[in-house]
Amino acid sequence: MTNDPSSRGSRSRLLRWLGLAGEAESGEETLDIIGLIRDVTAREIWLPAKRRLLAKVADFLIDHDLEVMPWTLEIAYDCVTGAKPKLAQMILERTEAGQPITIVWLEQVVREEEGETSSELLAALMSRLEDTLEEFVSATTHARSATTEYGAALQQHVDDLEQVGRAGAVITELAALAKAMMHRTREIEHNLCESERRAMELQKSLDEARRVADEDHLTGLPNRRAFETLFEKEYAAAKASGEPLCVAFCDIDHFKRINDCHGHAAGDRVLKVVAETLSQISDARCHVARHGGEEFAVLFRALPPEKAWDRLDQARESIAERRLVNRATDMPFGRVTFSGGIADVFAYKTRSDALRAADEALYAAKQSGRNCILVAGQEPPPLRDAA
Repeated sequence: MTNDPSSRGSRSRLLRWLGLAGEAESGEETLDIIGLIRDVTAREIWLPAKRRLLAKVADFLIDHDLEVMPWTLEIAYDCVTGAKPKLAQMILERTEAGQPITIVWLEQVVREEEGETSSELLAALMSRLEDTLEEFVSATTHARSATTEYGAALQQHVDDLEQVGRAGAVITELAALAKAMMHRTREIEHNLCESERRAMELQKSLDEARRVADEDHLTGLPNRRAFETLFEKEYAAAKASGEPLCVAFCDIDHFKRINDCHGHAAGDRVLKVVAETLSQISDARCHVARHGGEEFAVLFRALPPEKAWDRLDQARESIAERRLVNRATDMPFGRVTFSGGIADVFAYKTRSDALRAADEALYAAKQSGRNCILVAGQEPPPLRDAA
């Protein structure tokens, strides 16, 4: 085997690229390159790249002082791999401006981005659905037109059959017409089936897109957008039936302290616990939604303010009695509570006025010591017996 210097240089570069340079330096001069390449596994080739990627993800979280949790890992991965260039650019610009990258800021940016994506997706699906419906209408129009034409032609041939002298020719023409009708009918039937299939698929995609657009990704509750739609719907239904309707806002007490002391992952767990507890009071006429941050909104249809207060206060008491512990550190959260404000919707001129009244009642509950529910325009109810 010849000992060509250029060959040795090429071999060294190849081994360094494969991460096996040390083996080449301590090995034999007669090392068979082809044999070595065949012994290298896919894992040995890609493992260094995976380690570099993980190191970049870790550096991203450390540089921005972010908690290590699935959501932030996903953000970091998307930024370092270029999966979300817009988000990466926004983070770079914010960092260069000397502003911190916080969980709250990331949630707001991602929420806005998801909102834009959902709107664009819904618009695209609606456009495709409209096109499919137009095709469906076109197919049915052609079918109706063809039926009319064939009906007129058949009637003419039936009339001609009455003239015995042309019976043979008419029968021949009738057979040709029937054959053409069968062919055309099969085409129309296929087009109708295809249009119906596409319409059903698009409807399914549209329903799923609407569900995602109306759902809070952390708690699984309806989001603010869905709440506004529900409020409009329940307002109209309650007004038509003469039923009472109440709206409430709930806000977790000292939530910033929980995040500061235990981290945002622990804060997310508290949000989920409150969401699950509030969900237990919901039914066909009681709707719970995450209005934003640590605030939740509740609609009570067919319940006067006193009974709405009673149901919401049971949820408040249920949460206040629990003792939550940070699973990561085994440190107790202390007592987790929320405050609330309720408004009788039809006691105000507009829905906006009712929302403002509920928000003011919530603020009053915070000012009066927290961990209580107040009804707008009424004196605070007596405290429940702790026993």
